[in-house]
Amino acid sequence: MKNRIYLYARFERFWHWSQASLIIFMALTGFEIHAFYVLFGYESAVQLHTTAAWVLIGLWIFAIFWHATTGEWKQYIPTFDRVVTIVRFYSVDIFNNAPHPYHKSRLQKHNPLQRFVYLLLWVLINPAIWISGLLYFFYNDWKALGLASFLSLEVVAVVHTVAAYLIFSFLIFHVYLVTIGDTPLTHIKAMITGWEEVEQEE
Repeated sequence: MKNRIYLYARFERFWHWSQASLIIFMALTGFEIHAFYVLFGYESAVQLHTTAAWVLIGLWIFAIFWHATTGEWKQYIPTFDRVVTIVRFYSVDIFNNAPHPYHKSRLQKHNPLQRFVYLLLWVLINPAIWISGLLYFFYNDWKALGLASFLSLEVVAVVHTVAAYLIFSFLIFHVYLVTIGDTPLTHIKAMITGWEEVEQEE
């Protein structure tokens, strides 16, 4: 039996779509900076990429504050409960039209696999792209900060690029998984309205 619940708060939806838009835009300008194509022109692409990065950092700071003050950070506490079942569902059972083994609730929006992936993003990948991006941006100040003697610009650039590819890969995988609801737009609609029909646990 399904129950319609208010799953995603207004700020959560704003943060989600703003973050997605900024990441896609930064991927677009980032690929141009790496000379995959010419769209804005190199200098404009760098400026747009940098501006979008500052906006995204600001958004992330607000998101961290929101998660901390609302208690939503608890959604990312990892658990091994049913992880194997979830992995089996996405790798095998989903192709046999099996029902999803995890049912969302207001207090547990993310399944165990999602929790691990989101935690990895927040604890490892996002900080890697923040720190490497800021180091890259403030490269001319390395000497004054005492960083020039042990940091390499090439290493910082590689870390930043690898982290960016990981975030972009997550985005592609995320978009794919979003389409496997009751209809391809079910989960997208929920992230627009905040309301979603979820299967009740027995």
